[in-house]
Amino acid sequence: MKQSLKDDYRRSLKSMDTEEGIDLAFYRPIGYMWARLAAHSGVSPNAITIAAIFLGIGAGVLFYFPDLWINVAGMLLLVWANSFDSADGQLARMTHSYSRIGRILDGLCGDFWFAAIYIAIVLRENSFSPFFSEHHWILWLTAAVTGMCHTKQAAMADYYRQFHLYFLKGEDGSELDSAPQLRRQLEDAGITWRRHFWKRLSMAFYLAYTRQQEATAPAMQALRSQLRERFPNGRIPQSFREDFRRASLPLMKFTNILSFNWRVITLFTALFIGQPWLYFLVELTVFNALLVYMIIRHEKICKRFTNSLRNGLY
Repeated sequence: MKQSLKDDYRRSLKSMDTEEGIDLAFYRPIGYMWARLAAHSGVSPNAITIAAIFLGIGAGVLFYFPDLWINVAGMLLLVWANSFDSADGQLARMTHSYSRIGRILDGLCGDFWFAAIYIAIVLRENSFSPFFSEHHWILWLTAAVTGMCHTKQAAMADYYRQFHLYFLKGEDGSELDSAPQLRRQLEDAGITWRRHFWKRLSMAFYLAYTRQQEATAPAMQALRSQLRERFPNGRIPQSFREDFRRASLPLMKFTNILSFNWRVITLFTALFIGQPWLYFLVELTVFNALLVYMIIRHEKICKRFTNSLRNGLY
């Protein structure tokens, strides 16, 4: 029985290549317990995601107050929210209940959290900081720019993880999409604005999100095109999959840094020292530098493998 639980837990993970150390030590075990409880109760992954959204927004509200103990309550709420965000994916993998709406909701979850957090930080500093209370526009502008950078960082980290999982586990183990394919699916399904407004709206957002990812990684698109040309049946040789996985694996630690845990460590540190605005500074400098490095490195890897395919290798 114990071994069966261990095997079930392992199946709830994406892959050891892409899992982050803090997640494996803390969030994944807690998320697995939530997922098992949800599975026995008939709760869907999307319901857990929606609950996580509200918990994270609540945490953001508590970060407005310049009282450390209230902030600590917000930190605990955000940790709870992220354990739910872990549980929804684990439950989906355990019960094979994947959906594109679920993927869209999961992506929006963190956006809602950090939108609430950013607004709370700006309102807090503009209300209680002598400097920012006299220059309100500085933090509003900083928060807007930081939010755009955050969105790009999270989008590309997710994109590179999904591309890595595609070669590691195949199409069934990855949520890698393409804009042309999504567009065709939208047209073939006959999803119209008049009859399916909300579904069409969510798909429009997801299509725009995918296009933005693709535009940031042109060498990856060239590699995907070359793979389709060389292997039209989709059967990419195992030797290619293994070689690309080895080249991509060192970048997975950067995708993890640009995800939740290290952002929150930075945020909590800024709150503990009573200077939450410093979080924006780290986002704009350290995290953006990591994003640029990750994009350059991944594009070089894709160019190298594209040239190998054009030269007849594999």
